[in-house]
Amino acid sequence: MEQKLKVTNALSDPTRFNIYQHIIEQSEAVTVNEIAKAFDIHPNVARMHLSKLEDVELVISYTKKTGKGGRPSRLYELSNHVIELNFPHRDYKLLSSIALETLAKLGSSGKKALFDTGFTYGQQIMTYNQDASTLSTEEKLKMLRDASKLLGMYADFQYSESDQTITYTINNCPFKEVATENDAICHMHEYFLKGMFESLFEDITLLETNNILDGCKNCTYIAKLSVV
Repeated sequence: MEQKLKVTNALSDPTRFNIYQHIIEQSEAVTVNEIAKAFDIHPNVARMHLSKLEDVELVISYTKKTGKGGRPSRLYELSNHVIELNFPHRDYKLLSSIALETLAKLGSSGKKALFDTGFTYGQQIMTYNQDASTLSTEEKLKMLRDASKLLGMYADFQYSESDQTITYTINNCPFKEVATENDAICHMHEYFLKGMFESLFEDITLLETNNILDGCKNCTYIAKLSVV
């Protein structure tokens, strides 16, 4: 509880909270000068905010040589330390672990139920009030981008019109803590993403190229699609 109070206090500052969100959105570590430039603040102020975030274990820092001579740069990135802020306390991780263990006991039918449910929820999160065929590709990508941010994935998109692919890069996996204990969660998340895409496009094929759990900086999928 004491650590949660420290985190709450650290994130109560609007600038610091926005800096933390900015770091979540980045797939690479950031420097003090990059944060100072992004938020139009003095580097000393940026360093203070980053230090506060590091003090409560929301970010970690390390030095790295630039290859250009001079002093090594100090880089900041998200830590793997997870703190859930729920008042009153709600242990959703325990609930999900119980549900997953129950599904695992059902064997292949349990996994199928998990994947089917993930796909359905992916479709539901993309609920909209008009025919997908009336939306431009940019409008569809904006809907995906907004939904991804709402879900805490902070994803980047690269659309290639020539080969009709979308490179979908997830910089923050909202299921990471549970997925480390059960790899079925990664597959469920893939079905979840497929549901999101297929609510806007059809004939989706997802190919995973990076996975955070394999030590990559992000999870990356290439979606091969044809426009509705």
